[in-house]
Amino acid sequence: MFPGFTEFNIAVSPTVTIYGLKAGTGPPLLLLHGFPQTHHIWHKIAPELISSFTVILMDLRGYGKSSKPPSSASEQHKSYSKSVMATDCTSLMTQLGFEKFSIVSHDRGARIAHKLCVDFPVRVERLMLLDIAPTLAMFEKTDQFFATAYWHWFFLIQSSPFPEKVLMASPSVFEERFFGGGYSGGTGYMSLEAKAEYMAQFTDQDGVHAMCEDYRAAAGIDLVEAREDREKGRKVTCPVRVLWGKTGVIEKSFDCLGEWRAVSEGSVTGEAVESGHYIAEQVPDVLLRHIKEFFVN
Repeated sequence: MFPGFTEFNIAVSPTVTIYGLKAGTGPPLLLLHGFPQTHHIWHKIAPELISSFTVILMDLRGYGKSSKPPSSASEQHKSYSKSVMATDCTSLMTQLGFEKFSIVSHDRGARIAHKLCVDFPVRVERLMLLDIAPTLAMFEKTDQFFATAYWHWFFLIQSSPFPEKVLMASPSVFEERFFGGGYSGGTGYMSLEAKAEYMAQFTDQDGVHAMCEDYRAAAGIDLVEAREDREKGRKVTCPVRVLWGKTGVIEKSFDCLGEWRAVSEGSVTGEAVESGHYIAEQVPDVLLRHIKEFFVN
């Protein structure tokens, strides 16, 4: 799925190794995936980017072939806080030889990218966010429609091991509900090979727990840190491009550009595109056009 890319396994801490792929020449571009996916979400666009960028694809901690460190409520799910996961990214890029880089990010990866830009503003030159509004705004403005559509947000944060046991006992039911329309905004866009990679994670007890911890952190420590950032006026400083799906939940529930402008100091541009949640897989040509326009031109 990724011709010309080479694999890496890089230790970003004593307990965490990040798996990923790298290829291309040009300015560094880090791509961050979401839930319940892996770097495979980028298979339709990454090969098209390597003539213009040095492309780095990574599996987030807790996902794919990257480490899945233990985490629990007793430590406030800190191991999967977006601040810690952002540090994984900066450590990885430093070890790859890039002190400055740009980011394309989706879903959970975009939440990590947001925190990375706040905590390490000098590291990121440009940021692209796909189909999210800021986490704090989404929780503070949750209504019945949003809670119903994003049911997984409120299921996955339940105390361990309830959601973990349900997911591992019935992965096919989850697959049909999560990828079969509704939340995703359509069907038929996802390759069988990519979906197999995503669903393989649900056979790994540590991986399922890690994914739940990602969401538990988002509903706890991440909100604490986001409120601290808001109180201290800490915002994204680099230029931002936001894309969201016209048929998705973000379009219906949030003023996406307005929310990102509220947490950014620099320019924020973007638009709704003819897609659901999985923009990189549903409309790769549209995404490629925006990447080349935003990062190259």
